[in-house]
Amino acid sequence: MTKIFEGFTPQTVSFLSDIEVNNNKVWYESNKERYKKDVLLPFQSLVAQMSWEMLNIDPEFETTPAVDKTISRIYRDIRFSKDKTPYRSNVWITFKTKTTDWKNKPAFFFELFPDWYRFGMGYYTSEKNIMDRFREKIESRPAEFLMCTEFLKEKVFSVEGESYKRSIYKGKNEYIAQWYDYKFFYITCNRKKDEKLFSPELAQYLTESMKKLEPMYRYLKKI
Repeated sequence: MTKIFEGFTPQTVSFLSDIEVNNNKVWYESNKERYKKDVLLPFQSLVAQMSWEMLNIDPEFETTPAVDKTISRIYRDIRFSKDKTPYRSNVWITFKTKTTDWKNKPAFFFELFPDWYRFGMGYYTSEKNIMDRFREKIESRPAEFLMCTEFLKEKVFSVEGESYKRSIYKGKNEYIAQWYDYKFFYITCNRKKDEKLFSPELAQYLTESMKKLEPMYRYLKKI
């Protein structure tokens, strides 16, 4: 059985800091038990704790608390990356639908770095035709889109992603234009390492925050 989530520990972030400096196989192999105990186990517990609430958002979500299901690998795929270090110093979880085409589907995430963390919802990446459909949907029903982004007024989340260098939506509503110009985007709350990270209340805080994104998630899923 998965342990009840009690918050991350200083040892969790200590491991991530250490592997960032000692990014080699010899060090990792001698510290693998630290990874399992201080990193993997609390991430599994967090997934298990959040799963019921996340399934209320979308019953199609993958919620198995395991690597390559909801939890990222510690091993980096260096085949197509400029960064050839073998291990990651960040770990994340995703709640996404069970599909091979998940990169074109919106997903919820939580990601932990040595000094900060973030959580939110959006696209890891997306093909041009997906964003074209997104723009068409905004054009056809702008009022619906504006209602789905009401949560941004609370200033908890911000929108990040990659945009075209030149706007492709000139001469129209400036607020909508910034969305229209994205090649892909995600909605995120970025936080410095704080007491909440080490608290059992983190799981509830994350699920309550992610529920605010549910209307936008449903809007994107229809695309």
